[in-house]
Amino acid sequence: MTMHIVTARNLTKDYNSLRAVDGINFMISKGECFGFLGPNGAGKTTAMSMISCFMPPTSGVLKVFDINVTDNPSLIKSRTGVMPQEDNLDVELSVYENLIVYARYFDITGKEASRVVWELLEFVELREKSGVNIRKLSGGMKRKLILARALLNNPELVILDEPTTGLDPHTRHSVWDKLKHMKSLDTTLILTTHYMEEAENICDRVAIMDTGSIVTIDTPANLMKAHGGNLEKAYLNLTGKHLKEQVL
Repeated sequence: MTMHIVTARNLTKDYNSLRAVDGINFMISKGECFGFLGPNGAGKTTAMSMISCFMPPTSGVLKVFDINVTDNPSLIKSRTGVMPQEDNLDVELSVYENLIVYARYFDITGKEASRVVWELLEFVELREKSGVNIRKLSGGMKRKLILARALLNNPELVILDEPTTGLDPHTRHSVWDKLKHMKSLDTTLILTTHYMEEAENICDRVAIMDTGSIVTIDTPANLMKAHGGNLEKAYLNLTGKHLKEQVL
């Protein structure tokens, strides 16, 4: 039987008079990579923020690990890793120190913390940069370090908000390889991206969102087949059609 890591039913989020997420429904299975695609303001990041327990839903049901997000957010967070879009590393610390300090949030200390940090630095190819101050890292190195930080607690679910934005093609493919390896270990991934190639390469299914609603959920292969073999064309056709329907 398929185990659902995330279940959302009629999930809604309002900011005063603005409805950012409008009654969406989806389920994400264990070991799946599920992507949210959509234009800016579509509700992708808001949906991710609710899943990661950084903000409560206004209404509807949202369960992660079969736990209601409003019942025990601390337990959900302890089993989840988050890679935010923004760079929020501590610029006063080195690469190694950033991870060691963050490990304390999960009660990982001493020799165990050091072991975990060195393993992650090896995984993201930053071991030789361990003593370097954050200010001296390239943008790609910072993104890799933020990914490593998201994995400190050996999470069952990893949430990635535009993980490769601004990276050069070589570094982007390197991050893709890391994410594929995590999938091979049955880690569940949820990501937002504006790169259609990224969705094609990593995601098992994608939800295309527009103005707070989910237009469709399907595999990249099915969407490409239905729209001339091109995921970007499918994306543009579906979001454009949704907008036209709203105008009418």
